[in-house]
Amino acid sequence: MSATLLSEEATKRQNLQLLTLKHGQNRVMVSRRGPYNFMLNTASKHFPSIPRHVVTLQTNELDVCEGHYVDITAEIWTDVIDLLDVVEVTERVVTEQNSCKVTIKLVFPSGEIQTTEISTEMPVDKLIADANQTLMGTSGDGSTKIMALHSKDGRLGGLVMSGNRSIGSYNIKDGDSIILKVRTTSRCRKPVIYLYSPSDIDVSVKLSLIPEWSLSVIYPVVATEDHGQRLEWNVRTHQDGSLTEHNSGLDVSYLFWEAETNSQAFTRSPAFKPQPVDTFSPISSSVDDMDSIVIPVDRATVYLDKSLKVLGLHTEARTSFITYWLPSIRKHEYIALRFVPQAAYERAASLSISPHPDVVTRVCMLFRGISKEHLANWSNAQMQAEKDVVWWVDVVGVDPARASDATLFRVLEWGGMEVLI
Repeated sequence: MSATLLSEEATKRQNLQLLTLKHGQNRVMVSRRGPYNFMLNTASKHFPSIPRHVVTLQTNELDVCEGHYVDITAEIWTDVIDLLDVVEVTERVVTEQNSCKVTIKLVFPSGEIQTTEISTEMPVDKLIADANQTLMGTSGDGSTKIMALHSKDGRLGGLVMSGNRSIGSYNIKDGDSIILKVRTTSRCRKPVIYLYSPSDIDVSVKLSLIPEWSLSVIYPVVATEDHGQRLEWNVRTHQDGSLTEHNSGLDVSYLFWEAETNSQAFTRSPAFKPQPVDTFSPISSSVDDMDSIVIPVDRATVYLDKSLKVLGLHTEARTSFITYWLPSIRKHEYIALRFVPQAAYERAASLSISPHPDVVTRVCMLFRGISKEHLANWSNAQMQAEKDVVWWVDVVGVDPARASDATLFRVLEWGGMEVLI
C-alpha cells in the first residue's frame, strides 16, 4: 500500500475519532466517543460562559436540517454523531413563553409533603439549596446534606437527580414527586496504589483529600495530618512490582487507603452555587441515566473485566477489583455503574509522587443497585451498556498503551464507592 493511501487511511481513522465543537469564533477538537450527557459536560467545560443546564447542541450539516440549525436531542445522539464533523454549541434562551412550570409534590426527609409549582428551567442544585434553607429554618442546623430523587409514585427507589442538570431534563410531569433524602455516610473502599518502575528507586507518595473525606484505614500504617486528610508513604520500588515501606520495613504489593465522608465538612451556608463540570464530591456523588450503564447482576463480572482491561488494569488488578466488589454487587437485581473522570477524581484525592511518574492511571467506579420495577427510569443507561466498553477510555481519560509500557515509571490505582440512597 502506498504512503498516500496509508495517510488517507490514518486521516479517516482520526476523523472517526474526533469531533469539533464550535461556539461563536471559538472551536475545540474533542473525542466523538461518549454519551450525550458527557458531550454536554465537555461543551460546558470548554465554553464556560454557557451555564451547563442551558447548553444546547445543534447541527445544520444533515439534509433533513434544510440548512437550518436544529437541536440535537439525547434520543438521536447515537444515530447522528458519526455523521457530523462540527457541532454548534449554543445557549438555549429561556423566556416567559418557553419557561414551563410543573406542579410537583416535594417530599421532605421528615415525611412532610408540600405541593409546589417550579420552573422546569430550575437547576436541581437550586432546588436542593432552597430545600436546605427550609430545613435550616425548621431545625436550625445548616449541616444537613440532602439529595433529590425523581419518583412517579412518591416511593423511594427513584432516579437520583444530578445537581448540574435542570428539572426539565428529567421529563418531570405534573403530579410527580421529588423526594428529598438525607445522604448516608459513604466510604471510598479499597483504593490500592501499585507502583511499577524499570529499576529499584525510592519514592515518596503523598495523598491529600478534600474536606468532605477523612481517611479511615491505611496500610502500611503511617502518620496522618490535617484531621486525617493527608499522609505520606516513603517506599522503595522493586522490579517485580513489590514495595518496601521504609518506616516499618514491610514488603507489600501495594499501598492501601479507605476514606469516609465527613459530615462535619457540610457547609453551613446552603446558598446556591452552580458546581463546575467535572466535579467529583464523595458527598454528592451519584450515578445517572445519562452518564452510566445499567446491566443485570449476572452480566456484571464480564462487563467489568472488559472495561477494566481497556482502562489499563492488568489481570491481577482486574481480578482483585471484581472479587472485592462482587459480594456488594450480588445483593442487587441490576446495577448502574460509571467510572469517574480521572481529572475530577484527582481534585478530590490528590496524589503527589516524587520522582514524577511517566504515567498515572486512576480508576474509580461508582455504582448503585437498581430494582427491576425502576428499570424504566434507566432507558438510556441500558442502551449505553450495549456499546463497546472502549468509550470509558475517553470518559476516564487514561492512556492504556503507556500504562502497559514496562520501560516507564507507572502508577496504577483502583477503588470505588457504592452510592447509597
